[in-house]
Amino acid sequence: MKHGKKYRDAIEKMDRDAYYPLEDAVKLVKDLAFAKFDETVELSIKLKLKKSQTVRDTLVLPHQFAEEKKILVFAKGEKADEAREAGAAYVGDDDLVEKIKGGWLDFDVAVATPDMMKDVGRLGPILGRRGLMPNPKTRTVTFDIKDALQELKQGRVEFRSDKTGVVHLSIGKVSMDADMIAENVKRILSEVQKKRPSDTKGEFVQSVAVSSTMGPGVKVEFQESH
Repeated sequence: MKHGKKYRDAIEKMDRDAYYPLEDAVKLVKDLAFAKFDETVELSIKLKLKKSQTVRDTLVLPHQFAEEKKILVFAKGEKADEAREAGAAYVGDDDLVEKIKGGWLDFDVAVATPDMMKDVGRLGPILGRRGLMPNPKTRTVTFDIKDALQELKQGRVEFRSDKTGVVHLSIGKVSMDADMIAENVKRILSEVQKKRPSDTKGEFVQSVAVSSTMGPGVKVEFQESH
């Protein structure tokens, strides 16, 4: 992959082999950002996981940065009314299932009441591929619609490891204060470590890196707490 001059210039300002304390790494990411838009700050955490293992959960970050998400709720009756009152962008049941089957996907998060999952499950190939499938583990399959929407509106984010054991997610904007970004990173690292499989030997968190949308990755010094 060829990189442009601005990227190459950014690389020259850092030691690619060095590991930086978290606060310094975040400041460096901010300094290296060169795009004309407010770049997103990304976090990558490489974990020691067996092929059959995955790490997944949700949390509300201490410092918000994302625009409010368009939340879709699959629900009927009173629960549908509750969803509307709580500020869901779209609420429905079979009508939404059919609409999504037809290719409509103009929403960021999907929530469903448990009694709707039989119908919503038919959308697995469409929603699953895009990470939009409601799931009890991420508290998006629930009868407690009001609380679920409140947390999502506060900026609840989901993290999950991919097939290579890497957790990758957005944790801020370049325009944010470096301390706020660092606090978001610390919160995620703390939550990820709680998911350590009981049979994992040695270091669970193998490496940590931060970067901006267009910029190079900066390695973070990290000592796992046991």
